[in-house]
Amino acid sequence: MEKDKIIQTLKELIQKLGIALEDVDVSEVAGHTLFSLQSKDSGALIGTGGETLHALNHIMKKTLEGKESKNEEAFRFVIDVNGYHLKHIKMLEHQAQMLAERARMFKHDVDMSPMSPYDRLIVHATLQGSPGIATESSGEGTTRHIVVKYVGEPTEKPSMSSQEA
Repeated sequence: MEKDKIIQTLKELIQKLGIALEDVDVSEVAGHTLFSLQSKDSGALIGTGGETLHALNHIMKKTLEGKESKNEEAFRFVIDVNGYHLKHIKMLEHQAQMLAERARMFKHDVDMSPMSPYDRLIVHATLQGSPGIATESSGEGTTRHIVVKYVGEPTEKPSMSSQEA
């Protein structure tokens, strides 16, 4: 889907909500197109704990599904307000790195708090390829969380012992 069509639909929706929108910036983040809204009334667009922003993302995708074909690539976008979503992503990445370091240091698995599927995706992607670390989702429903697993340090060449020499 063309970015201009998404921006136009987004502006129309925000206008119908009666919220003043200053600007819409478009960038690429983690394989998704990020539409960053700039507004002085960000609280109304973000809501408590980001609930309104999450709903706005859902409504936009459902609105656009009706207008376009079912091309999955067309809907790989995220709406952000005044950098709220980006700050959240950076916080999750930082937390994941800290917990991975803790798992390596203590050589023990670390459970994270329950989180949304999208947040789990961010953590899995952040720690993918981390030495000595694997991630796994565990639990059901609202208690689903990530376990940062210690899998051991990468093996090095064994040194020759005095008996082998």
